[in-house]
Amino acid sequence: MGALLEARNVVKHYGSVEALRGASFEVRAGEVVALIGDNGAGKSTLVKCLSGVEQPDSGEILLDGRRVRLDSPTRARALGIETVYQDLAVAPDLDPAANLFLGRELRRRGLFGWLGMVDKAEMRRRAAEQFQRLGVRVQSLDVPIGSLSGGQRQGVAVTRAVVWANRVVFMDEPTAALGVVQRERVLEVIRRVRDSGIAVVLISHNMPEVQAVADRVEVLRLGRRVARFRAADVTLEELVGAMTGALHQEDAA
Repeated sequence: MGALLEARNVVKHYGSVEALRGASFEVRAGEVVALIGDNGAGKSTLVKCLSGVEQPDSGEILLDGRRVRLDSPTRARALGIETVYQDLAVAPDLDPAANLFLGRELRRRGLFGWLGMVDKAEMRRRAAEQFQRLGVRVQSLDVPIGSLSGGQRQGVAVTRAVVWANRVVFMDEPTAALGVVQRERVLEVIRRVRDSGIAVVLISHNMPEVQAVADRVEVLRLGRRVARFRAADVTLEELVGAMTGALHQEDAA
C-alpha cells in the first residue's frame, strides 16, 4: 500500500536556523506511525508543515501520491487532515457537544436557522453517537468540559479531530500528564481510529507507549529522518540509539 501522506526532502528555515534539513516522512491509511526525536529534532516543524500551519521552503508534500500545497490549516482540514495539539485547544466553558462542533455548529432548520440559532439537541445527539463509536467515556454532556478529567477532555479533543478528519489525524503528546488508566483509554481510542481506516501520526516522548500502540516508528534527528522501524521489531535501545545518534540507519519499513 502506498503512502497516504508523504513529505519528501522538506527544508524549513527560521532566519539562520535550519529546522528541517531535507526531512522525509510517510504514513499510510489505517496505521499508527509514531514520529519521535529528541528536543530540536524538527518534529513540531514537520507536523506544522504537514498540517498547513507552516509552509516549507523547499521539498514536496504529497497526498494520495499527488503534490499538494497546504498553505493553511483550513486547506489541510478541507483535505481531511486534523491535528490534536498538546494544549487541546478546547473551550473550557462549553459542554462536550459544543466543543465537538466548535466552529462547525449545526443550525436549526427553517427560519430559526436563518436567524442563526444553533441546533443543540442534534449536536448533542451526534456527539453522543461519536463518543460511543470511539469508546470515549464522558461523565456528562451537560457540564462544561473544563470540569471533566484530563483523560475525558483529551477524549473529546481526539473525537473532534476524528469526526472531521477522513484522512489523517496528528496527535501531539496525547497522553501527557494523564494517569495510567486515562492513558490506556486514550491509546484504545487511537487504536479504534486506526481500525476505522484513518491514518494516525503520534508524536510522543513515551517510548513504551510508542511500542504499545504504533505500527511503525519514524525517527527525526537534526532535521532529518534517520531511521524507520516496524514497531513490533524494534527495541527500546534501538529507538534511543536512533534518537541520540548512536544508531544511524534508515531502514525501510
